[in-house]
Formats: sequence, C-alpha cells, structure tokens
Amino acid sequence: MSLQETVRYEGLSPKSYEHPADRAATAALRSIPLMDKVLKRLVGFGHERRLRQVLIGNAVQISDEQVPKLWARHQWAASVLDVAPVPQLFVTQTPLANALTVGAQRPMVIIFSGLARDYSSSEVDSVLAHEMGHVLSEHYYYQTALQFLSMIVMSSSSAAGALAGLPLKAIYLVLLEWSRAAELSSDRASALVVGDPLITCQMLMRIAGGALEGMSLDAFLAQAARYAEEDDVVSRWSRAWVEASLTHPFAVKRTRELMNWVDSGSFDLVRSGTYTRRGQEPPVTAEVQKAIAHYRERFFRILDVASGGVDRALRQLEDWLRPGRDGDGDDDGDDDGDDDGPLT
Repeated sequence: MSLQETVRYEGLSPKSYEHPADRAATAALRSIPLMDKVLKRLVGFGHERRLRQVLIGNAVQISDEQVPKLWARHQWAASVLDVAPVPQLFVTQTPLANALTVGAQRPMVIIFSGLARDYSSSEVDSVLAHEMGHVLSEHYYYQTALQFLSMIVMSSSSAAGALAGLPLKAIYLVLLEWSRAAELSSDRASALVVGDPLITCQMLMRIAGGALEGMSLDAFLAQAARYAEEDDVVSRWSRAWVEASLTHPFAVKRTRELMNWVDSGSFDLVRSGTYTRRGQEPPVTAEVQKAIAHYRERFFRILDVASGGVDRALRQLEDWLRPGRDGDGDDDGDDDGDDDGPLT
C-alpha cells in the first residue's frame, strides 16, 4: 500500500483489534498477586537503559539519515495506528527473519537485517506494522520482562544471584503463555495497517519457511486449515507441548486465527472506520470475565507445577519484594557497567 492510499485509524483503541486471548491473558496476568510489582522491579534493574546502550553500541539506529526508506515505512506504520511519539528503530546483524519490541517506558523496535534485506517491501511493512501493534497495545513492558528472564533462565548469568528467591522458571512460563496470546493481536494490527490480511499471512509463511521462490500462499492457507482440523488427540497434545516453550504460536495457527477474524467481518468494520476510540472502551463483558478466569487458572497452574506450589511461589515473591533485599527500590536509570552481550 502506498502512503497516499493509507487509511489512518485516528484515536484507535487496541481493544478494537485485540484477540480475546490477549485481552484475557493480560488481565489475568495483572490479577496475580504481586506479579506486576515483581515484573516492574525486574524491568527496573536498569535493564531498559542497558538494552538501549547495547543497541546504540552494537546495532544501527534507523533515521532520516540512515536507511531513510525503512525509517519512512516505520513512521508510516506509526501514523496509520495513530502512535506517537514514533518509537526508535534499530537493525541488528542477524541472518534470521524476525523483529521484536522492548522497553519499559520508551519502546524500541528491533528488526533483524535478514528480514530487512531479503523480504519484499510489503512483507517488511507487515512486520513493522505488527511491532507497532505491540506498541499500541503496550505489550513491550511484559515483552521486556520476558526477554530479561529468557536470558537468565537460558544461561548461567551472574544476574541470577540478584534474583535469588524468585520462582524464575514459573514466571518465565507464565510470560510465554501471555506472549503467545499477545502475538495474535499484533497480527491483526499488521493486517489493518497494510490493508490486506493476505500480506500478513504471506509474511507468516515466509517466517515459517524462509524467503524461497515458488512458495504458494494458497497452499499455505490450505495447510493452516488442515492443521486446525486435526482430530488426533495425541497429535494435538504433542504440538501443544512443543508450542508451550515458544514465545510465538505456530505460524499456521496464527494464519488461521487471523483469517477467522477477517471472516467474522471485524476486519472490514475497523477498516471502514467503525472501531472503538481510546478512552471510550466499553466495560468488560461477562464473556471476557470468563476468559480472564480461564487464564488466571492456567497461570496459577503453571506457578503450582513449576515452583512447587502456588502458596510457596507467592511467599517467595513477597519475600523478594520486602524492603532491604538487594536491588530494592526504584531504578535510578544508572547503568551498572555490566556487559549483557548482544540482545539477540
């Protein structure tokens, strides 16, 4: 879509496109006692500033003077979703097709060089729009906590010592569950910005299989339908088990979820200007309340299994938040000088 053909969603509330699973999972996450306080303190360990300094020192910041065409498309995505100010954009030298948004207070969008180099302009637009959806929905706060915990859980970093007493694995698994729901919302935001959900589906196909010539989107959509219609219980359990360790749902599942939303007519309604404005969000419905309760139960079950009991986990969180513990207090934003290494 050219800039001249852009539909701008002035004052768009993320509630207009958010997936019910995302809305429920986010509300359930906030309802867990002490969880928000713990995550705020985790992210407040100077982590945002360290990430920003790592990116400034070991990535390329995109601007009017640096890859201006990419910066213009990033600004365009922000304008379509009425996001201001425009988040900073960085490119990292990574041969994969991926992107992410992080930041506790000021979101930063990171796009991998392999995607920016090898994919079509419309496909790159769909990724930039997807990340802008994360910004509008304010997913970046929890995404930053997830990135931080991922580095701790997956390594023997000395930072783990400062987090002694936290059920790290349990919190990490809860955030993974939340993250998979959040991605479904940003896929919808991507389709709204580029104006064609098939472009977003095509990007999902590329992410799954790479930028290969001869790929058929029709065949991929049929594959997504077969995936959704699988009735073998063992197969469904096996793929759910694998997906539980991922930050994103499987690409075919994301494709199917997006097209179901389009088929419901909701995509066309928002495109036509019939959407909820910020500050005019309706009260939470009984259906959403039921979904929130569902996710809350799932999160508590994760805490129970992964930390040896919910009560034990909550006591650990409460003890870690007690005044006098190392790292207690508001973050002053000072970098501690530690080199956390590359972000990706």
